[in-house]
Amino acid sequence: MSGPHLLLANVFFAPFSYGGATVVAEQVAKALVRNHGYRVTAVSMCCRQDLAPYVIIKSEQAGITNYLINIPASRSYGELYDNPSVTSRLAELIATLEPDLVHAHCIQDMGTGIVTAAQSQGVPVILSVHDFWWICDRQFMIKVDQQYCGQFPVRIEQCKGCVDNFWSAKMRFDQLRQVAGKAARITYPSKFARDLCEASGLAPGSGVVWENGVHLPGEGFFERQAARRERDSRLTFGFVGGPSQIKGWPLIRRAFAELDRDDFRVVLVDGSLDGSWWKDHRFDKLPGSWEVRPRFVQEKMDDFYAEIDVLLFMSQWKETFGLAIREALARGISVIQTDSGGTTEHGAVAPEKLIPIGAPAGLLKAQIEEALENGSRLQTAVDVASFDDQALAFDGLVRDTLSDLRK
Repeated sequence: MSGPHLLLANVFFAPFSYGGATVVAEQVAKALVRNHGYRVTAVSMCCRQDLAPYVIIKSEQAGITNYLINIPASRSYGELYDNPSVTSRLAELIATLEPDLVHAHCIQDMGTGIVTAAQSQGVPVILSVHDFWWICDRQFMIKVDQQYCGQFPVRIEQCKGCVDNFWSAKMRFDQLRQVAGKAARITYPSKFARDLCEASGLAPGSGVVWENGVHLPGEGFFERQAARRERDSRLTFGFVGGPSQIKGWPLIRRAFAELDRDDFRVVLVDGSLDGSWWKDHRFDKLPGSWEVRPRFVQEKMDDFYAEIDVLLFMSQWKETFGLAIREALARGISVIQTDSGGTTEHGAVAPEKLIPIGAPAGLLKAQIEEALENGSRLQTAVDVASFDDQALAFDGLVRDTLSDLRK
């Protein structure tokens, strides 16, 4: 190996993989090793009662060593964003491993100590922001009534109705902004995320947009897609997630319930680890043919996408990226979606087609009916960044950062 040694900090990492940010961290790490000769070491969290608190266990998968810090289930409010015990372990790892650079990718639960521990040892940090953990006490800017917050910029004084203790929340807000300012680079998956965070005081002017990649369709995908369409003439809608208000399930259900035709299929993917999200839901009073499938691993996503023609993305909050949308567009699958922040920056859905957050079901129903009338099957695949593309862009950021240190 001739590339830099990267210490990658992410809340989860293989062998325990969960969530979009973890998918990105793992896939980019593999691409950096495969294509650019990096040595990547990961550090992540676990929570096991059979191990002592803050003990470190070591794992390895696909040639990447992962150090897991065992955190106790019960921690104080302050320990959720700045945990001295975790920071101590991270400082020990940095001193032992001597990485060229730390990538603090998704550090919810790990806390900001990774940044200060690296800085104290002269190791530069690239910080990547996911969701809105750095500016929102509740991470996703979703209020206690399950409605999107909508602040732009975020002003902590307006968060009093959401947080348990305003002064504790203000201390967190101020400290996270201070720590973010120590990073050599800050990346955001979308312009929307960068603009909102910087407007809210998170290291203004130091952020760059580093777009996420996705798994592109595998060999034979389009032939499988065409064969299914030839075999079954019904238009098929797909939805990935759970039956929550914030992901738009009540809206989807109402829109389909109002249809007066049933010549279509709907495939739902249960995103839970244990298959429990859709367990007690029944669809026999809805028109069309409905089925629920278990969550898929990255290598098996073509099995799902080959079965659908239209992806429904009805998120009721402003998200930072939206992996599923890009995965669908790369496979020639059309998308009906809400105007949900960074999820719209692919440019493949006309602005007038974006359904406003909080809109009534009638707007979605109209687009479903339009899709059924027009077929929506002969879409052209959209050019979407792959994980190799994303790793190439990150390699540029790393080399620029290390070059700056030598000046």
